[in-house]
Amino acid sequence: MEIGVPKETKDKEFRVGLSPSSVRVLWEQKQTVFVETGAGVGAGFSDEDYQQAGAQIVTSAAEAWNRELVVKVKEPLPEEYPHLQKEQILFTYLHLAADRRLTEHLIDCGTTAIAYETVELPDGKLPLLTPMSIIAGRLAVQFGARYLEKQQGGRGVLLGGVPGVRAGKVVILGGGVVGTEAARIAVGLGAQVQILDINVDRLAYLETLFGSRVELLYSNSAQIEAAVPEADLLVGAVLLLGKKAPVLVSRNLVAKMRPGSVIVDVAVDQGGCVETLRATSHTSPSYVEEGVIHVGIPNMPGAVPWTATQALNNSTLPYVLKLASKGLKALEIDEALAKGLNVKNHYLVHRAVQEVFPDLV
Repeated sequence: MEIGVPKETKDKEFRVGLSPSSVRVLWEQKQTVFVETGAGVGAGFSDEDYQQAGAQIVTSAAEAWNRELVVKVKEPLPEEYPHLQKEQILFTYLHLAADRRLTEHLIDCGTTAIAYETVELPDGKLPLLTPMSIIAGRLAVQFGARYLEKQQGGRGVLLGGVPGVRAGKVVILGGGVVGTEAARIAVGLGAQVQILDINVDRLAYLETLFGSRVELLYSNSAQIEAAVPEADLLVGAVLLLGKKAPVLVSRNLVAKMRPGSVIVDVAVDQGGCVETLRATSHTSPSYVEEGVIHVGIPNMPGAVPWTATQALNNSTLPYVLKLASKGLKALEIDEALAKGLNVKNHYLVHRAVQEVFPDLV
């Protein structure tokens, strides 16, 4: 099968769909990979690295896109829509629940679109979302700590505090992978940490990880209203598979936070869980509303592309190999991969996304 790897076009997105080591494995399996020139440079991989791994370097995006299987990192942007075609499989992060325009275009053009974030194992785990969730959770606290610095407009709070001065407070909405990893970093820095989640079993599990170092609270409106105004850093880490994130923090509640506090919402690519939060970018990462610094970068792991590309490939490569060798028949033999299918033959087929856009079904 011919596999295309175009250069990412999202702002400051330096990750790449396939690393040279992944290309080498595909080449050994007699697959042909076409990589757009410069696609891996931001992640530390040169065109020569890809050529040595067996890839063919092409000079235009069109040449990379015009293949049976296209492997990317982020969703196609409007300028890439003309490359989408019916006889094509697209394998990437899509987050369609927050992007009606892309959803409509995928339906219209007939591309078979498989989303990393909805590939689901029988036990409910999301193997292709997890590696980037780990990175995003850890980065959320790094970004938050930076924006709390006075020079960045923040309160001037050191999350870890110092002897004689209380540590900063980090409130995390959601105790899944993102929330857990955010808590790891926050605890490591010495911050006071609260995690709110509606899953009591998950809270019990988190207790085995953090013990008394993290305050674990059942999430409801009263707990959220009590916790948020006290936060120096609020991390949104809410996930509903394939759906928009619920808005848990109202504008009125944001206004009760101390001026110069910081919100980092990792759920932004699914709509965000804070009313005042809107998507930002690596070029313009933050803005101030109600006196609070907001950071909503949908492709946050793109800040560490060398690490993120390899972590993502470790998880995606087995599925890429199946699609390359079996084509769409891979969906019939791999239940987890089949759950990643979002659009096929001009139809929106993923149930959770259908619930967001019932008029498109």
